[in-house]
Amino acid sequence: MPQPNHPPAPIHVVQLTDAHLFADPAGTLLGLNTRDSLSHVIAQVRREQPRIDLLLCTGDLSQDGSVASYEAFRELTAVLDVPTRWLPGNHDEARVMAEVAPALVRAVTDIGAWRIVMLDSAVAGATHGLLEPAQLAALDAALAGAGERHCLVCCHHQPVDIGCAWIAPIGLRNADELFARLRLPRVKALLWGHIHQQWDEQRDGLRLLATPSTCIQFAPGSEDFKVSEEQPGYRWLRLHADGRLETGVERARDFVVTLDFDSPGY
Repeated sequence: MPQPNHPPAPIHVVQLTDAHLFADPAGTLLGLNTRDSLSHVIAQVRREQPRIDLLLCTGDLSQDGSVASYEAFRELTAVLDVPTRWLPGNHDEARVMAEVAPALVRAVTDIGAWRIVMLDSAVAGATHGLLEPAQLAALDAALAGAGERHCLVCCHHQPVDIGCAWIAPIGLRNADELFARLRLPRVKALLWGHIHQQWDEQRDGLRLLATPSTCIQFAPGSEDFKVSEEQPGYRWLRLHADGRLETGVERARDFVVTLDFDSPGY
C-alpha cells in the first residue's frame, strides 16, 4: 500500500527583541531589572515552545553596548539550545556584537523552504533607522538568490506608522526603498522590534509584524512617551512549506511588572 504524503512540518521560529541588558546585572529601566524580565520570558518560551528551529533576536539586545551585556544575553538565551541570529538596534554596538558572537550575526539563513534575511537598520549615534545602500544591495542579492524559497525579512526599526506620534520620528527613514524591494510573491512577511508593543497588519499581501519587548512596554496609541504595565513577551511563528505563516504573541504571565517612574528612564 502506498504511504500517504504528509506535508513537511512547519519551521518553528521564536523572536526575542529589545532586551536592553546592561553590563551591570542589577541594571534597570524605570526600576525594572532587564535581565530578570528576559529570564522570565525565556522561561515562558521553554514552557510553551517544545520545538524551536530558529531564534531571531531583533535588536537592542543591549542598553549600553557593552561586552558584558552581550555575553549575558548569549548566556541567558543559550538554555534554549537552538540556532540563533542577532541583528543590531539603535542601542547596540554592532562591532561589539560581532566580536562577542560572530557566528550569530549572519545576514541570510536558509532553513527548509524559507530564507530569513536580517537587515541592519541602525544608524550610529541616532535613534531613528536607515537602510544604507549596502544593506539594500544585500537585500536585493538575498531575494534574487532565494530561488523557490519563501522569504521572511527582519530589521529593528518600524517601517510604518503605528499610531504613536512620539515613535514616528524614530522609525525607518527610507521605508519606501525597503517596501519597493519586498513587492515579490516570495516575500511573505517583515518582522521588527523597537516599538515595544505588538503589531500585526496585512498590507498588499505582506504580513507586517512587531513584537513586545522582553522588558518595558510602550503604550499603544500614545502621543507622548508613555509606558504600559503589560508583561514582557515574545513572538512565535510557524513557517509552512507552502508559504503560509502562523504567528502569535505570548507574555511572561508570572512576571510582576513594577515600575519606578522616579528611577532612570528609557
